[in-house]
Amino acid sequence: MAEFTWEARARTGEVRKGTMEADDELAVQARLRQQQLSPVKVKRRSKRLNLDLQFGSGVTTKDLVTFTRLFATMIDAGLPIVQCLDILANQQTNKQLKAILKDIKFQVEQGSTFSDALRRHPRVFDDLFVNLVQAGEVGGILDSILNRLAVYIEKRQKLIRQVRGALTYPAIVIVIAAAVMAILMTFVIPAFETMFKDFGGGREALPAITRFMMGLSSAFVTYLPLIVLGLIGSVAGFIYAYKQPRGKRFFHQLLLRLPIMGNVMSKIAVARFTRTLGTLLQSGVPILDALEICARTSGNVIVEEGVMSVRTAVSEGQNMAEPLMRAQVFPEMVVQMISVGEQTGALDQMLNKIADFYEEETDVAVAALTSSLEPIMMVGVGGMVGVVLVAMYLPIFSLAGNIKG
Repeated sequence: MAEFTWEARARTGEVRKGTMEADDELAVQARLRQQQLSPVKVKRRSKRLNLDLQFGSGVTTKDLVTFTRLFATMIDAGLPIVQCLDILANQQTNKQLKAILKDIKFQVEQGSTFSDALRRHPRVFDDLFVNLVQAGEVGGILDSILNRLAVYIEKRQKLIRQVRGALTYPAIVIVIAAAVMAILMTFVIPAFETMFKDFGGGREALPAITRFMMGLSSAFVTYLPLIVLGLIGSVAGFIYAYKQPRGKRFFHQLLLRLPIMGNVMSKIAVARFTRTLGTLLQSGVPILDALEICARTSGNVIVEEGVMSVRTAVSEGQNMAEPLMRAQVFPEMVVQMISVGEQTGALDQMLNKIADFYEEETDVAVAALTSSLEPIMMVGVGGMVGVVLVAMYLPIFSLAGNIKG
């Protein structure tokens, strides 16, 4: 089936627009007439737009939070869902989200539930969002669920920013260090080598460290195309390996076991799991569905496997704490607190408390990681540049001493 954009006129004279999936244009026109609409224009959506949807939704987290909060306010004020969607779509500045809201409004007008209409756009509204909305519709508490969703999305985005912050700084420093060394090897050291030749000195008369750096520079310049191809091949190989199940599992496991970074990633995994599960349970989502959603949104294969093993045990009648302890995914303290929450019947509240604690711990861990990496990176980059400078200036110092003698 293809996706079509359509424009039709209602009996009142109002012009309506939307998108529809169908086999061809005739099928779209027939369905519009069944809805008592007169087709004006039906056009197949271009491939370029489909590619945009494939590689990104075009909807930012800020757009999603704003929509969720405004929608909750309107529902709380007693406005019908269709009217809320119409108002939010008309005032939306993001064209992608505007088109999505119009499509959701159209689906609701045709008799679909709000959650089913959201499910048509998984790149914007994930399983967690849709399931919480569905729980809110069933329980008649859609406004409070949406407010809870907005808070959850903001906290989730904060965790994502912390992960990026922890990984971005060392990545930037490494790239800058590699660029500096490439410039030194390609331009600076050959210039010094030319200068030493002009003075009439052969390589044998130069210090060992200078000869080593010149040889390294010569090899770098000679084999630069092969080095570039090797780097491209390494990146392509990493991407390919990461897309394979075994490769992805290996890298995720390695990330959790790294000496400094692993501690930060473990805290982030705990905070994300407990916040997601607490929000789902508090909203009335069944625990088996909640655990499955937590596993799919964990962002780490090791955590996903552990949570799915817990889900299997819970489906067999066990409590959550014991299989979580066997999975060895989270710290023992977290498992014990979850066990207390199960025994007291306040698991959702306990999970949210754990999430609050570990989000604060993540803030501290990321700050400590950044502060510890800064001197290490600076010393490393400074050391590499210093070795090159010493190697190049040693002959000059020897030449100056000979001239003075």
